Amino acid sequence: MATGRQGCVWYQREVSIPGKKRGFHLITEEIIGKIPELSHIQMGIAHVHIKHTSASLAINENWDPQVREDMEMFLTKLIPESTPFKHSCEGPDDMPAHIKACFLGNSVNVPITDGKLNLGSWQGIWLCEHRNNAGPRKVVITLQGAPK
Repeated sequence: MATGRQGCVWYQREVSIPGKKRGFHLITEEIIGKIPELSHIQMGIAHVHIKHTSASLAINENWDPQVREDMEMFLTKLIPESTPFKHSCEGPDDMPAHIKACFLGNSVNVPITDGKLNLGSWQGIWLCEHRNNAGPRKVVITLQGAPK
């Protein structure tokens, strides 16, 4: 979808990210591949929102996968499944997943410059999967900016 007004365009897509095991997954290229309209924007903003309460999005290290492993290890120690949560009807990983998602958040914003996401050299978009075996995740990507 695209609309324009006073030199500004908007594009929005809801996309599916295939299910992943619990952990932190670099999805920058996957997101870019799902928004070909990105190349039409000279300057703007990309808003990426995940439509789930047991997964989150973050921007962080894109080079060393051990950073993602360390993040998973730290959050698991901080919010263990062994905690006697009241909400447990969806399994022992569900309530910790909700807490982790609250800590990290459900969206990220990235500047767009000359048709590309303007991330730092060592930055990437992470899908933070907090369930042990989740299904596909729905993500809404909204682009806004000045057209090329």
